[in-house]
Amino acid sequence: MPVRRTAILVTLLAGTAAAQDGSPLSAIDWLSQSVTPATAAPEAPQAKPIDEPAVTDNADPPPVRVTPLDGPSPDPVGLLPSNVTGLPRSLWAGSDEALLVTLVQAEAMPTLPAIKDFLVVLMLAEADPPLAASPDGPLFLARVDKLLDQGTLQEAQALLEQAGGDTPDQFRRLFDVALLTGTEDDACTIMDERPAVAPTFPARIFCLARSGDWTRAALTLNTHRVLGDITEEEEALLSRFLDPELYEGEDSLPEPSRISPLVFRMREAIGEGFPTDNLPLAFAHADLRDTAGLKAQLEAAERLIQADAIDPNVLQELYTSRTPSASGGVWDRASSFQAFDRALAAGDATAISQTLPDAWTAMKEIKSEVAFARLYAAELQDLDLSGNAAELAEIIGLLSDDYEAVAMAAENISPFLIALAKGVPQETRANTPDERAVQAAFNGANPPQVIADLLDAGKLGEALLRTIALFEAASAGDTQSMTDALSVLRRVGLEDVARKASLQYLLLERSI
Repeated sequence: MPVRRTAILVTLLAGTAAAQDGSPLSAIDWLSQSVTPATAAPEAPQAKPIDEPAVTDNADPPPVRVTPLDGPSPDPVGLLPSNVTGLPRSLWAGSDEALLVTLVQAEAMPTLPAIKDFLVVLMLAEADPPLAASPDGPLFLARVDKLLDQGTLQEAQALLEQAGGDTPDQFRRLFDVALLTGTEDDACTIMDERPAVAPTFPARIFCLARSGDWTRAALTLNTHRVLGDITEEEEALLSRFLDPELYEGEDSLPEPSRISPLVFRMREAIGEGFPTDNLPLAFAHADLRDTAGLKAQLEAAERLIQADAIDPNVLQELYTSRTPSASGGVWDRASSFQAFDRALAAGDATAISQTLPDAWTAMKEIKSEVAFARLYAAELQDLDLSGNAAELAEIIGLLSDDYEAVAMAAENISPFLIALAKGVPQETRANTPDERAVQAAFNGANPPQVIADLLDAGKLGEALLRTIALFEAASAGDTQSMTDALSVLRRVGLEDVARKASLQYLLLERSI
């Protein structure tokens, strides 16, 4: 086995996909310290080195381990049942919880949209708790944090609400989602109604002010400033938040030591807000509010759509909401999108053929081709287009959920893509290394032994998390990793995910 392949597989086995520079892995680094005591997600116990064979003598399920718990774990909570995900409830049950937490935290944002979607499905799946599951639910919190890191706030919020959201760790996350989506008044009400959720003084003062009780908010600030319960940085921000007119003409506050959603919203309220483009992806949701200007809304929507963190209709609505007021960048993309959207609405095949290439180029600039396909692929298949637009329409169709039906009628794309969309790429000639890598997986290639061992040991979720890491190696140019990753998906019956990922791998210009 070549040295590079050995290194990749050793990394997968050891679970060391984390950044080597010690950089943050999770949303816990930017969550507001909104409840007391400070409740960052419990640090996952360090996974023990794997120094024994990961495979048993047979494929029987592992023996059940019974662990007494102080209370029910939230780990089984999910939004997607097995009949939707195609994944068994035993997804996590065979693996150690601490190791799963490490793997989830270390998972980077996938490059291929199909794998991004699949990672979200894994995080939302209903599944039995892992071995030695803690009542604190570190795996549940790691799943929520991964959704927050990917900007999928609605899904994270729904997962937290399903779990109850009434523990400090859970509420801390709910509170920040509310701050970023403009529903903080609801979160303040819940905080006031749940005695188990004790707010920190900055959060309490913020909520008192939001409710209109400015006098009590000021009294709380003054009292705890004297008692030393509030830092100088917090005091300076809270004082301006409660009485901004008192500080008119003074210099702006210095950069905060840490930007949390609570700090972000208070700085915004005093007119010293921060652009979200250099903040974690979740903060971009704040610019989707009506209080933001159209340019900020468009830029936030483009950033979020790349991560598949919002519905494509949000981008469509913003792009078509008004005539672009300037040129360049986001305005040019909006103009190209509008021209195509108007032509399609009019059913003018000539105008569609003329405007589709520019609209497609605009979507490629922001790596949102799959979102565009979800919006328009079905309508494009019913049109008689000419020139480059005819081929583009079929490519767009292959990037949609109806890729197989599109392939059945395709006339302008390569035989290999047509065969792949039908699930039989082994029946035609592969002409490039990338095509050969995909073909090998559909021609019976076996998964890497380390992952096959995990599957045989009943550790499906762990195997799938490691497989996502293989897709990232493939995006970095390792074609064998693409074969390996696809072979795992096909072995466990995730054929649709395998085909979508293969088509995107060949059709999209993606690399890391």
